[in-house]
Amino acid sequence: MRVIRSVQRCAGLPGGCVLTIGNFDGLHLGHQAIIARLRERARALQLPSVVMTFEPMPRAFFDPDGAPARLSSLREKLEDARALGVDIVACARFDAEFAAMSADRFITDLLERRLDARHILVGEDFRFGRGRTGDVALLRAHAAQRGVDIAPLPEICVDGARVSSTRVRRALADGRPDQAARLLGHSYRVSGRVVTGERLGRTLGFPTLNIRLARRPAPRYGVYAVEVGLADGTRRSGAASFGVRPTVNGREPLLEVYLLDFEGDLYGQRVDVSFESFIREEVRFDSLEALTDQMHRDVDRVRACLQERRSS
Repeated sequence: MRVIRSVQRCAGLPGGCVLTIGNFDGLHLGHQAIIARLRERARALQLPSVVMTFEPMPRAFFDPDGAPARLSSLREKLEDARALGVDIVACARFDAEFAAMSADRFITDLLERRLDARHILVGEDFRFGRGRTGDVALLRAHAAQRGVDIAPLPEICVDGARVSSTRVRRALADGRPDQAARLLGHSYRVSGRVVTGERLGRTLGFPTLNIRLARRPAPRYGVYAVEVGLADGTRRSGAASFGVRPTVNGREPLLEVYLLDFEGDLYGQRVDVSFESFIREEVRFDSLEALTDQMHRDVDRVRACLQERRSS
C-alpha cells in the first residue's frame, strides 16, 4: 500500500483513481463497508482505490482540548487500511493553510489536479472547504462537468442504529469493550512502545509493561482483561490498568499491562493491546497493601474472564 503523506504536495496520480474521503477513525464496520465498495468500483474501473483522510482530524485542529478521543493513531489507521486492501492512503495535512482553503480549490486542486478522482464515494452530509461551505451539491456540479460519478456511502447498522465512531467511543467510555468490538468488527486496540516506568508494579509483585501512548485513548479508566500482540508475532493474555493511578497520586493517563505467566524483557518493543473485558473501575486505595490485595483479585478475575471467552 502506498502512503501519500501530504496530498497538498502530491505530484499527481497518472490515470486517476476511485476515491473516498473522511476521518476513518477506528475503521469500524461502516468504514469497512465503504472500503469494500471502494475496492469493488476500483476493480471495475481498473483504477487504484484511494482513501483520503485528515491528519490531525479537523476537530482536533480547531479545538484540541475539546476534541473527542481518537480511536486510532495514524499508524494504526494505516495498518488497518493495508489489511483491508486499500491501494493508497492520501493524508491531508490539516493546518491553518488547509483550513483556509476554499471549497472550489479543495475540488480543483486536490480532487481533480492532485488525485484525478474518476469516481467518488462520500456521504450526503460531507462538508469541505473554508467554513464548511462546500457540500455534495457543489461536488456534484463540478463532477458533472468532468463526467465523474458521485456515489452514496453504504450504511451499516448494529442493533437498529448506524455504526459510527461516536457509538464506538460511547461504548468504550461506558466500560463496554464487548459492545465496541461489535461495532468495530474486532477488539478495540491501542499500540505503543514499552518504556521504563517507576517499577512500582515490580515492587508489588506484578511487573508491568508501561505503554507509551501516541494518543488519548477512549476507554473508561479501570482494569481490563486484554490480549497483547508482541513484536515476535506471539500473543499473550494480560491484565491492564488504564488511568491516572490515584493511589500513588498519579496525574497523567497511563496504560500498564501485567502479562500472565510471562517472564522477559520487552523494553523498547512495540506491542498491541486489545481490550477484551472490563473488570472494574479505577479507585483510590488507602494503602499499597490494599492495592496489592485487589491486584491479586483482579488477576484471578482476568484469568477466569479470558478462559470463559475462549470457551464460548
